[in-house]
Amino acid sequence: MADLLPADARATALPPLGETGWRAVPDRDALRKIWKFKNFSEAWGFMSRAALAAEKMNHHPEWSNVYNVVDVTLTTHDCDGLSALDIDLARKMDQFAGTATVVGDHSEPVDCLFKENAAKKGA
Repeated sequence: MADLLPADARATALPPLGETGWRAVPDRDALRKIWKFKNFSEAWGFMSRAALAAEKMNHHPEWSNVYNVVDVTLTTHDCDGLSALDIDLARKMDQFAGTATVVGDHSEPVDCLFKENAAKKGA
């Protein structure tokens, strides 16, 4: 079972992901990014590469695809929030996306995820 990403790891890992277009999902401990590819074939190729990496990690994204747009949400259901698996998969997806355009302003900045969700721990 994966563990929630601690505050120090969030402070290190999330800002660079935020710079590449990853955003926080409102009311969830999750990351979201939307890519727009040149065409359906490029979007499908991205999803195929990401699916193979996700399967190898045994960590699967929530995603949708409409024509050339791929909308991805990453969270770890085992720990009900962000884990190192999400960070690793986000980095891999960024590499696989190549020159795809990032659709911005779709969620909150990642810095709101710096602290673990205290409400989940009953604090």
